[in-house]
Amino acid sequence: MLASLLQPLRFILVGVANTLFGLSVIFAAKGLAGLDDFVSNLLGYGFGLLLSFFFNRKWTFRHNGGIYPTAARFLLAFLLAYIANLMTLYGLRDGAGINSYLAQTIGIVPYTVVFYLGSRYYVFIPNRG
Repeated sequence: MLASLLQPLRFILVGVANTLFGLSVIFAAKGLAGLDDFVSNLLGYGFGLLLSFFFNRKWTFRHNGGIYPTAARFLLAFLLAYIANLMTLYGLRDGAGINSYLAQTIGIVPYTVVFYLGSRYYVFIPNRG
């Protein structure tokens, strides 16, 4: 019972670590390696997703299923969460006239909820490869 109550908190902590790590990679790629925004962003998100996958798999959900099918489900859950984020962003920014920075910030909420629910009930379910 306690473990299931701690899961959302662990998921959020992994997300915070993932964000800090991803931003560090982006800033290092831009500032130290001189890479452009697109490549820097791609590297930051790529490494961040890897970190998120492994920490959520082992620590948040304690999942021991096959890594490749689990990773494929994880990517699908990420894409759905990202779409929810974009729908919120553009809906608030273009539909409601809300400032882009505020809309980006609000978009974190549906992204996190969709990604957590997808991870909990689709990606890292017990006894699934």
